[in-house]
Order: sequence, then C-alpha cells, then structure tokens
Amino acid sequence: MSSHGSAVDTSEADSVRNQENRVALRGAAKNRLENQENINPRPSGRTVLGVLENNPRRQPALRGNKQANVSHSLPCRSEDQGKSYAEKPPVKQPAFQIHVDEPDGACTKKQASTKKATMAFSPLTLNPTVTRLRQPLAALDLPMDLSFDSPMEMSVIEGEERPVNANEVADYAGEIHAHLKEMELKCRPKAGYMRKQPDITNSMRAILVDWLVEVGEEYKLQNETLHLAVNYIDRFLSSMSVLRGKLQLVGTAAMLLASKFEEIYPPEVAEFVYITDDTYTKKQVLKMEHLVLKVLSFDLAAPTINQFLTQYFLRQRVGNKVESLSMFLGELSLVDSDPFLKYLPSQTAAAAFILANYTITGGSWSKALIEMTGYTLEDLVPCVQDLHQTYLNAAQHAQQSVREKYKGSKYHEVSLIEPPKKLVLN
Repeated sequence: MSSHGSAVDTSEADSVRNQENRVALRGAAKNRLENQENINPRPSGRTVLGVLENNPRRQPALRGNKQANVSHSLPCRSEDQGKSYAEKPPVKQPAFQIHVDEPDGACTKKQASTKKATMAFSPLTLNPTVTRLRQPLAALDLPMDLSFDSPMEMSVIEGEERPVNANEVADYAGEIHAHLKEMELKCRPKAGYMRKQPDITNSMRAILVDWLVEVGEEYKLQNETLHLAVNYIDRFLSSMSVLRGKLQLVGTAAMLLASKFEEIYPPEVAEFVYITDDTYTKKQVLKMEHLVLKVLSFDLAAPTINQFLTQYFLRQRVGNKVESLSMFLGELSLVDSDPFLKYLPSQTAAAAFILANYTITGGSWSKALIEMTGYTLEDLVPCVQDLHQTYLNAAQHAQQSVREKYKGSKYHEVSLIEPPKKLVLN
C-alpha cells in the first residue's frame, strides 16, 4: 500500500476514534446521575425552576408593530410620491436611525437632487471632488520621552527581539492581584448551599464536575473554561433550588457560557445537546443559559484558582512539574464542594502551590509570596491539610476524570506522583 493510502487510513481511523469517544461521552453523566438517584431517592414533588416554565411567549402583535414602525421610517413611500419636501412638516431627526437601501427610481429626481446637495455640504461626504481637496495631516513635532518602562517594550535577548508579557511587568502585578482578590469576594458562592438543596447532593455535583472535565478534554477547551463553569454552577445553586433531573442542564449551560467567555472557537450549542445524549433540546439549553445569566447578574469574569496560580508562578519561578501538579491539585478541589467551598480561590491556589512545591522540591511558601498575597504559612495550613487529604484519597475517589487527564505527557504525568504521607512545613 502507498504512503498516501496509509495516511488516509490513519486519518479515517482517528476520525472514527474521536466519534467513538464522543458517543461514549454522550449520556455518561446522565447514567451516573440516574444511578445516584436509585441509590439516594429524594422527594420529587417540589416545583423548581418555575421561571423557565412560566415565561410567557411574546404576542404575535409585536411583530406587526415592528413592521409598521419600519414602514414609517422608509424615506420613499408610494403615498409620498408627487409631494415636495416643502409641503411636509419639519420632523426632528433622531440621533440614530436605520437606513434602508432604496431601489433605483424609487425616489423622485427632486429628492435625489436634494440628497445630493445635502451630501455636498456634509463634512463626512465621500464626494470625489471634496476628497481631492483634502490635505494630509501635518506631522506632530512633539518631544517624546521613551525612557520609561513600557509593557510593550521590546526586549533583546540573545540577539532576538520579543515582546514582554504584560503580566510580567512588576508595576502591574500588584494591582492585578489586588483586583483579583477584590473580585473573588464578590463572585464567591455560598459555602453551605447544598444543605438547602431539596433534591441534589454533593456526590451528584461531583459527578457533574467529573463529566465536565471529560467534556473539556473532548473538545480541547482551556482549563480556565472548566474553572469558570464550576464557579457559575456553584453560584447558581447558591440561589436556585434544582431537581436532579435538571442538574446536568445547569452544568451544560454553565459550560456553554464559560466557553463563549473564554474560548476563541467555542463549541456550538448543538454539540452540547449531543453530548447530553439529547436529554435536553437546544431550546432548553438556551433557555437555561438565559436563566443562569440572570441569576449571575451577567458577572462572568470571576477569579479562579487557575488565575491565581498563574500569578504565583510569575512571582516565584518553579519547574514545569510543580506547575502541572499545582494545576492538578487545583482541579481536584473542584470536584468536592466540601470542604473547599469555604476557602477562597486565592487560598486554594496557594495551598495547591505549597503542596505541589513540597512534593516535588521539598520547598514551601516563600517570603515573596507572603508579601504578594498577604497569606502566611500559618494562615494556609488548614487548607493545605484538607487538600493533602484529598490528594491522598485521589486514587480511591469515585470520580477519576481529573487523574486521567493529568496522566498525559502534556501535564508531565503528575497524577502518577505519589503524595507525601506526612507534611512537615516550615
């Protein structure tokens, strides 16, 4: 067989394999949630998400009114033909209006000449005669002081120019971190919201987050997208009671929103409908997306563990394995709402950094990070201990998607690293 034929066969095999993975992904969370429902039956007579059911449809009359308004805005109507502009009462022009392209011959010659005269005196006209009279702007001869450090400064390293990362500029790092810490308080879910949920449990939430990890890997989404989606879910559930049959719908809408916010090319709505094994329709997903936006007050720029870890890595340089292990521990904390919802993302990120650095290098929490974050090692010990316990139990956890994800070479196989049995931090 030729090399061209083998390449085509390999491409077809990869396509079939990807299709099989997506088929396997379809309904995975649904089946696990249904199994959980059989294990932990809960009362289902309560009414939830009434906003979705009682949303009245728009009346068809609105459509006719819009058409009537548009027809009034047309500049050339059949009834106006033969009338001069002098006979019409003066009408105050709105600040913004919709211009409708006119067909050839629709306006009278008088209207066309009036329009032409108006354009001739307009400063924004595209008249060629006026364009030729325009002169190029004179160059400004102003003294420019370029001695200050600019975030767009081009640094020369080994004879090559490269743009400096804006996050690496020391003048901005403190302000960025202070803003993130301020916003994490505003975008924080309620730690004990699950106690007020009538029909879902922490284990069901864990199944949902585990499924979203698989979805992110299947569609090659950014890690930040997963963190944002979990934040949206927790904030939504902090305010709304949800039946277990709608929990996956909430997670799907949250992932859709996070993808639109973070990704350059987010998956289509039809893709999210497909991976739920058509449990929900496209209309239901979009309706839930709208409800999530309303409950979150359209505040989607929530600080995450991932963002704080990026700030810590810039402040204290560490190896690739420490970075990957920190990210792994941060995602492990997303699966279990108890006990990690009681900690701020900055605290969980700091605990993940400390535990990963201790596991790989034996290091701890530096003075530079203490000055940057305001957290001492003593402040972070409770969170580090909880995260260490989660790390020890990760191999026996019911949900394994995060460990499978970080077994790959992309993350230096850090989920296979044995956690330290005891912590001796100093």
